[in-house]
Amino acid sequence: MSADIIKVSRNTEDAPLSPFSTQSVAFSHYNNLSAQLPIDPKTGGLISGSLEDQTKQCLLNIQAIVESIGHRMHDVVRVNIYLKNIADIDSVNEIYASFFQHYVPTCTILAVADLPLEGAHLQMDAVISNGEGTYPQAACDLVKIARNTQHAPVSSLSTQTVAFSHYNHISAQLPIDPQSGSIVAGGAKEHAIQCLKNIKSILENVDVPLDDIVKVNIHVRSLDDLAAVNEVYTTFFPDSAIARAVGYMPARSVTVVEGLAMGALVQMDATVSHGDGTPPQAVEDRHGIVINATNTKAAPISPLSTQTVAFSHYNNISAQLPLDPRIGAIVANGAKEQAMQCLNNIQEVIENVGHVMDDIVKLNIQLRDMADLDVLNDVCAHYFEGPLPARTVIGVSDIPMGALVQIDAIASNGEGTPPSL
Repeated sequence: MSADIIKVSRNTEDAPLSPFSTQSVAFSHYNNLSAQLPIDPKTGGLISGSLEDQTKQCLLNIQAIVESIGHRMHDVVRVNIYLKNIADIDSVNEIYASFFQHYVPTCTILAVADLPLEGAHLQMDAVISNGEGTYPQAACDLVKIARNTQHAPVSSLSTQTVAFSHYNHISAQLPIDPQSGSIVAGGAKEHAIQCLKNIKSILENVDVPLDDIVKVNIHVRSLDDLAAVNEVYTTFFPDSAIARAVGYMPARSVTVVEGLAMGALVQMDATVSHGDGTPPQAVEDRHGIVINATNTKAAPISPLSTQTVAFSHYNNISAQLPLDPRIGAIVANGAKEQAMQCLNNIQEVIENVGHVMDDIVKLNIQLRDMADLDVLNDVCAHYFEGPLPARTVIGVSDIPMGALVQIDAIASNGEGTPPSL
């Protein structure tokens, strides 16, 4: 496939417009949607009403975007729900279920410290399948494959894994023992073990090893538990002799959350390479399409993650802290300087693999103080020349190393990975 695959950025007036992001950015076989707040697109303001009304508005906004690009809610493969209060989860789930009556996508739910709009109880973002591809790819009726196994927790509100084209999306796994349906006893270490066991069981059910994971998102209630989580994490990755030989670690992001379902201390979701594709794509040997894991000394290097992991037509970029790679320390001063350093690090990572910032399709941003949002918006504007990427911004109570900002990204990868598709 040509490296000149086109990124398609689209907005509709039927959903809230933002000068700081694009509603939907399609590249190859996926559409990446910006987080949708409970904003009435007609007034541009927060809707009045209950939590249930806000939940419905978020989903109506997603639906409007999806339908504006010729898709339907059945094409959603992943939804991320960010709540202000985890106690709202049951009420939100009731409304959510009404939008997905015959099929449920993968889903991640967490409570955050703040959202970008005062008075909002929640926001949601999504990933949508895009069987038609983007030019010059030829449209085809790719099949979405949704699968569950009894060896991991089963939920009526999400599918454990949804594969489309060359990626598998894994729902957030809580530390639930699938036999008892309860959270396992113990602390963060035991919770992390169970989360990863559940992910491994889901992957084994679809005949995929852990080392096919390209990105892991870790949600912890407290940074004090991160050392215990990391200790467990390194017993699962690398998983195979091949991966150990090259020291492969997936890209990774860590988020401090205000609450998780069932009182869990840890939760994890994952994005997984899927070399065999989905019909009618020709079945490839799983290792026929290569994972390209790349680091550069021009950005901070971590033993727990790879800076960017490319597979097929996407680069998955680890969360970047505002670390100066020359000294290995957080840059001084405030949110402006730290946001610049995060984006400088992302730029170094992207340029090291022959790409530019305008190849980014999605940014995920964490802020310690939502009052810094205007500063962040000003900084971001200087890094992009073309249409802005899709974006999600959340407020968090803590970030590793005491940082004020953390940013991860997904970038297009038009050249694909060998054997280039």
